[in-house]
Amino acid sequence: MELNKLTVNPRAEKLNLEVERLANRLVRSKDDWLGRLHLGGRAAQYDDVHYEFIGGAADALRKKHYDKSLRLLWKGEAALPWSSFRDCNEYERELMDLAEKNLSDEERAVRARITSAEFKAQLDREYTLEQKRAIVAILSAIGHGEAYAWLVSASLLPEVKSTGAKAALTMQILEEAKHFVVMRELMQAFGVEIPRQSVWEYLLLEGALKAKGLDKFFGMNVLVESIALSIFGLLSNMPGLEVLRLFHLDESRHTALPANYFKEFPLSRWQRRSPIARMRRLKMALPALPLIMLLESELAVLGIDAFDFAGSVMRKVTHLSARAGFLQPEEAAAQTKLFNQAFNAYCRATRPSHRYKNFMESETTTGEAELAVERDAFALS
Repeated sequence: MELNKLTVNPRAEKLNLEVERLANRLVRSKDDWLGRLHLGGRAAQYDDVHYEFIGGAADALRKKHYDKSLRLLWKGEAALPWSSFRDCNEYERELMDLAEKNLSDEERAVRARITSAEFKAQLDREYTLEQKRAIVAILSAIGHGEAYAWLVSASLLPEVKSTGAKAALTMQILEEAKHFVVMRELMQAFGVEIPRQSVWEYLLLEGALKAKGLDKFFGMNVLVESIALSIFGLLSNMPGLEVLRLFHLDESRHTALPANYFKEFPLSRWQRRSPIARMRRLKMALPALPLIMLLESELAVLGIDAFDFAGSVMRKVTHLSARAGFLQPEEAAAQTKLFNQAFNAYCRATRPSHRYKNFMESETTTGEAELAVERDAFALS
């Protein structure tokens, strides 16, 4: 390609370069000192010399979370064909149409039913009004949590180092947004009032959002996401709730992010062992106890013991806390014992025939696929 090169004044070119170098040195030095003094400085944790975020590439984190999330990214239109979502592209719709042509007559009839307004009628046939209210009450506990997960993930983005970690967390932000809007439409399909946040949800979620620095990982990915994972594992095999299996897969990746991140960028000894930090994290977790008690009657409607569910959740929370470095092994054992004693004390006070039970051994996740995901995520035998 032939181009007409223009002539530039060499003295002006040299002067412009020198002025830029001087200004760059002054501005960078000023921001560096302000940052060291914690008085401001550069807001972006970005290394423009190496074309990476501070912390380097961390490609292992990117591959474990960002790349994997992209592979597993699911569309609301395909997962909830009865819904208002239209997020599939033309190629994806063609694949869906091709797949439908290979269905049996019986499978096609099922597909036709769930792709129409009859989905709500299906829910009416499958569930009593009491059961629908119980399901929506349980789902709303984490439905409100998805709104906070969206906010917390976005607020955590400036805190993590490396391109890989920021890419991984960006995928979580996208998935939390999807979870919130899909969950909202799913709950609305039940045709019952969606409850407001209870005060215990409010305290739990506000605590995660207000957490300082990387403690947000504990509040959201370890604590709240473990509750979400457990709720989705509990309900995903119930009629009309099969989409929760996709939520469950997403949450398994979200709960793994802190441990994977801290392999690359370990917490300092003070961050792990500080009594103040440990008390902050315990304070964040405490509202989960009265929340479980509040949901006891709704879980009972579905034939689920609230404290079997609580034990299943807290075992996973404790495991993830220890794996990420928020707890030491001896602290994890003590925490497990403390929560188990609290559950049994409540049951003794409210259930006349109660006998001591190790609720931490309970498992309320149903479905082989979901159990396999959790065995992998929590290194369970």
